[in-house]
Amino acid sequence: MSTDEAAGAPREFAGRRWLFPSALIHELDPEGAESGRRPRRTARDWAVDFSCFLLAVVIGLAAARSLADEPGLPHSLAVLDQILGALACAALWLRRRRPVGLAVAMIPIGLLSNTSGGAAMVALFTLAVHRPFRYVAWIGGAGLALIPLFFWLRPDPDLPYAGIIAFTSLLTVSVTGWGMFVRSKRMLMLSLRDRARRAETEARLRAEQAQRLAREAIAREMHDVLAHRLTLLSVHAGALEFRPDASREEIARAAGVIRESAHEALQDLREIIGVLRTGDAEEPSGGRPQPTLAALDALVAECREAGMRITLDHRVTDPAAVPASVGRTAYRIVQEALTNARKHAPGTEVAVRLTGAPVDGLTVTVTNPAPPARVPPVPGSGQGLIGLTERATLAGGHLEHGPGPDGGFAVRGWLPWARA
Repeated sequence: MSTDEAAGAPREFAGRRWLFPSALIHELDPEGAESGRRPRRTARDWAVDFSCFLLAVVIGLAAARSLADEPGLPHSLAVLDQILGALACAALWLRRRRPVGLAVAMIPIGLLSNTSGGAAMVALFTLAVHRPFRYVAWIGGAGLALIPLFFWLRPDPDLPYAGIIAFTSLLTVSVTGWGMFVRSKRMLMLSLRDRARRAETEARLRAEQAQRLAREAIAREMHDVLAHRLTLLSVHAGALEFRPDASREEIARAAGVIRESAHEALQDLREIIGVLRTGDAEEPSGGRPQPTLAALDALVAECREAGMRITLDHRVTDPAAVPASVGRTAYRIVQEALTNARKHAPGTEVAVRLTGAPVDGLTVTVTNPAPPARVPPVPGSGQGLIGLTERATLAGGHLEHGPGPDGGFAVRGWLPWARA
């Protein structure tokens, strides 16, 4: 499994399981929650269940001793009371699996059995811990409503009627509130767990998005750089192919341009691969500096040596003050426009015009007339202009391109230039 997959995969519960309730571990453990298996009791569960059972038995035994003091209680009802109390205590071992059913069953049992009072309180507490408030409201409300009826039928020999009702109601509400408090703590823990998982997922998605954007930037850089070099190779190789009668000097010059362009293309490819290895799309370590506006004259001179006719109108007030990122984007716009003109309108004169000043911005315009003859379509055309449009937008500017009324083609871009 890769590192990204391991980071995005849900992790098992890594705490000491015996210290936590099985229901909470079941919710915190994604594999257990997805499998649908019933959680197994932990050591803590066994200790709590035995303590609850023991508490219910102690309360039941105390209530059984007081049965003899109840006036007018038949012996058969006293025996039934104790049997139901024993069964209710035994049923507490099912309280984690059937909290609602056990709490509902305790309502009629509580009307018949005084010894099941402790078990009824434990069942109500379990219901408040494991189920939402609506179950507690209905079942607990029904139990509270039946308290006056129970003590009216079976009055307590030691306490007054109002006092025993108040005491039992207060005890019932306290047990219910305690159970709801325990449930709220568990829900808080689960919500914090979910929030942490969402934060991890969002961080992983942001990292993946950053990697994708970096790869797209590297792909644009590769297209902008290599397309220019390979087009020069294609032009001079085509000249050698269609002019076998060229002089020795012309052949040597074309071969020199081909060799130099191939060397530059390989050097650029090495730099891009170096960027891929270092993971930084903007500042390659150890490579040549990225071109800026100052390298535009060298680009035009290189294209002129390749046989292109170019007029350069450079009217930028202070070229040295142009920010490096703006100058690099302008350079790429001119480079891509010259590459397209060389491919789609060979033999035409290309006009490059740059104007701009701080605050006003930098404007780049590259135009060429229609080619003198029909040029075969080039596969994959238009992708570079799409990338340049996105590059200009990311820089805060805009780029427009399209055919002109005379059949030529124009590329116009504007880039922001803030005052230093």
